[in-house]
Amino acid sequence: MITLEPAIQTLRRLEPLQFVGRVDALRGLTVLVRDLPIPVGALVRVGGHRAGEAQSLGEVVGFDGARTIVMMLGSPSGLRAGDRVVGLHAQQTVGVGAALLGRVIDGLARPIDGLGPIRGLGPRLLDPEPLSPLTRAGVTEPLPTGVRAIDLFTTLGRGQRMGVFAGPGVGKSTLLGCVARNCASDISVVALIGERGREVRDFVEHNLGPSGLARSVVVCATSDESPMLRVRAAMVACTVAEHFRDQGASVMLIMDSLTRFAHAKRQIGLSVGEPPATRGYTPSVFASMARLLERAGALDCAHGASAGGSVTGLYSILVEGDDMTEPVADAARGILDGHIMLSRTIAQRAHYPAIDVLDSVSRVADDVCEPAHIAARRQIVRLLAEYRKVEDLVQIGAYAKGSSAVADIAIRYHEASRTLLVQDPREVDPFDQSRSRLIKLAIEAGAELQKAATRKG
Repeated sequence: MITLEPAIQTLRRLEPLQFVGRVDALRGLTVLVRDLPIPVGALVRVGGHRAGEAQSLGEVVGFDGARTIVMMLGSPSGLRAGDRVVGLHAQQTVGVGAALLGRVIDGLARPIDGLGPIRGLGPRLLDPEPLSPLTRAGVTEPLPTGVRAIDLFTTLGRGQRMGVFAGPGVGKSTLLGCVARNCASDISVVALIGERGREVRDFVEHNLGPSGLARSVVVCATSDESPMLRVRAAMVACTVAEHFRDQGASVMLIMDSLTRFAHAKRQIGLSVGEPPATRGYTPSVFASMARLLERAGALDCAHGASAGGSVTGLYSILVEGDDMTEPVADAARGILDGHIMLSRTIAQRAHYPAIDVLDSVSRVADDVCEPAHIAARRQIVRLLAEYRKVEDLVQIGAYAKGSSAVADIAIRYHEASRTLLVQDPREVDPFDQSRSRLIKLAIEAGAELQKAATRKG
């Protein structure tokens, strides 16, 4: 059944009068406009009133006295003092619908894959009001990703928000591509924010692949585009994911990367005169991060959402200089429901995925896993932690066998544990099969530990 409610809401948000201002000054990335009394967040059109002149879009980001501050969604090249600036929408919307599946779009929701226009879309608010926490459903169901190290040790739940923390070149994009391609969600929405232009096509064709793209929507804004467009692309991805969630779908929202979203917000904040707070990041960066991350989650069907609808968020955080305490990483850890740490040391051993399971945690894992899975995970984590204590001694041949019964067993089972964690990017392991392997290994190790405790007693 087709409803007219989205169109009605769009009409209500339209300005009844056309507001027209004039370009007064250009400062870096921002345009100062006089005589344009429209609200922050409004979309404007700059230029295009002379014959043959191109027009550009911008967004109102603040005010300087009586002048309105506009940041361009494209390059300000060619602007002149006195150019017309026309207000378009007080509140921005984006077209959403099933026709987006299998398509690659930009931060303005325009197709960039050469497959023609996208039709049959309905408008939805780009930046809606935050949801009441009481309308959210609990995270109670697991969401298999097809990656053993994640499914077994940092199990995701439907509606959870998880961060992937990694330095450059550790396999972050490859891991996200595997999750997007193989996870058990109905739909994947992938936001590539601030990526290199070469990496976008590589991700779509190789990491995602034709089968993954068929059930995905890819939103991208490359590093050479304006900070406004990069921020907008992240919000478009969230809006698309929310649309499918409200249709009852289980949605995996993958954003690569949250750090570059924060960089874009920092550029915007500094351009409008906001004072820097922590390492050059302005206070609005951290407020925007919280607002963006809170858009993921599951809704209680008693509050208007279809049964089973959820958005599970997986956000990559690029850790500069492998410093896990830098401001964006530190703030994200406090908001997210868990973190997956990729280790450069593990990656250097040709161990893929380079997940450090001892330093990673899912805060909802115990809520979505069976008791046998929880007990097995704790058993193997205990052995991995014990092996790490004596690893240096083992490597140089200085460990004396028998000095610790638990360490002896940890060394004996280390290779089996490592084999469980190593997985080729194209290998897909069903969740039940992976869990059975973990439980079997834990039972064998547990029996050895029990024997050692009996002998000691």
